[in-house]
Amino acid sequence: MILFLKLFLAHIIGDFFLQPAKWVKEKEKKKLKSGKLYIHVLLHIIVTALILWDTSLWRIVIIIGASHLIIDALKLLIQKKKTKRLLFFIDQLCHIIVLTICYYIFSDEPFNLNFINTEDVLLLVTCLLFLTIPVSIIMKTIFLKWNLSELTKNNESLEDAGKYIGILERVLVFIFIVLGHWEAVGFLITAKSVFRFGDLRESKDRQLTEYILIGTLISFGIAIITGILYNLIA
Repeated sequence: MILFLKLFLAHIIGDFFLQPAKWVKEKEKKKLKSGKLYIHVLLHIIVTALILWDTSLWRIVIIIGASHLIIDALKLLIQKKKTKRLLFFIDQLCHIIVLTICYYIFSDEPFNLNFINTEDVLLLVTCLLFLTIPVSIIMKTIFLKWNLSELTKNNESLEDAGKYIGILERVLVFIFIVLGHWEAVGFLITAKSVFRFGDLRESKDRQLTEYILIGTLISFGIAIITGILYNLIA
């Protein structure tokens, strides 16, 4: 894996550390006419060559440089304000795919995906996926009993923030339990309680307090049970 780690390190340095925000803005404005685009690609080539430090791998440097230019150019050409966030992640995924292909082509490691078919990996992926959208829908269904729009109408918050916070906390609780760090679960519950205490104190609404408490207990409870079941089965 040393070759892939070197390529990934070069990508991180080139794409995040050696690309100022003003370069990104200029590229988005001038697109293919921006000189910063070509300087950015050149820096990627230089950083990759320096980290590899092996002239026999010069083809990797050329492939990464050319692919980086193509991927970034395509992103700039089709990027809109509404698609900027999505294209960022697609862009990074494409770069990582290129790195992976280079790794398997130029290393002695045979390409196979047999590790994905192992029982432990499939169980882990299933548990993690279950704790995201499915549990969010389950909790939403449970709360259909109450009119939540009335409880939260005066509470300003980011769109879908609660859903994403719930997903993150469940995934973190699951990971902590799988790794055997129950104290981290306690710390997470305490941290959330501290932030929630301020909201509840300001709202002075018993129904909202009960809603938040029920939601938190269900969310953490499902994550804890899932983690325990994973440890028992795996």
